[in-house]
Amino acid sequence: MVDEIGISRERLAKEIVSEIVLSDTPEKVMKKWREIFNFSQKKLANHMGITSSVISDYESGRRKSPGISIIKRYVNSLLNLDIKRGGSVIKTFVQSNTRIPLAKAVIDIREFSNGVSVSDFCKVVNAYVLTRKVPALERKIYGYTIIDSVRAISELSFHQLISLYGSTTQRALIFTGVTTGKTPMVAIKLTNLQPGLVVLHGISRVDEVAMNIAEAEGIPLAVTRLESIDDVALSLKKFT
Repeated sequence: MVDEIGISRERLAKEIVSEIVLSDTPEKVMKKWREIFNFSQKKLANHMGITSSVISDYESGRRKSPGISIIKRYVNSLLNLDIKRGGSVIKTFVQSNTRIPLAKAVIDIREFSNGVSVSDFCKVVNAYVLTRKVPALERKIYGYTIIDSVRAISELSFHQLISLYGSTTQRALIFTGVTTGKTPMVAIKLTNLQPGLVVLHGISRVDEVAMNIAEAEGIPLAVTRLESIDDVALSLKKFT
């Protein structure tokens, strides 16, 4: 796993650097990746040996676009800090980039260039949050996957379930074809990968076990009022 992490670290570093350099809004991309790695500006700045105000200036666009050397230091610091705490984000990248055909289990999957708050996402898909002990409605998510729950659970392996996450676990997983929500929440718990939000579609009652898992794992759990999953997908075009 160490060698695998090392190889994936280099690959991920190149992809992040390329995304920042090629973006018309590099400051937004830098901030996006810092939030994906879940490090504060102060934590990152301390590792880079600069002040947090410099990080803030780059991420807000107050300071002109950083040169390639600064971008590389920024990205390498994110990756090195992640490795120090066990490499959780890099491991997720390893798993989610093991491309396995997902048959018809995935109805739609997209990434966002900018973070979207859980509350704003729920408004767009007309969903209400059930979990009350999870103060994460302003948490940012960076994509979504709409999943046919029956096919996903019955046809996909453990590693295929992990690949439903796309490029980051900080996304919304929208399950359709569910009856109580218990099965997808148990599957999520078994993967040890926390989505930023879980939305259940076409459900009348949410199982207590599903609620307990969501509360224990700190995952906002919501139910959409939209009748058709096509309506959900259409509503999400706002973010693409």
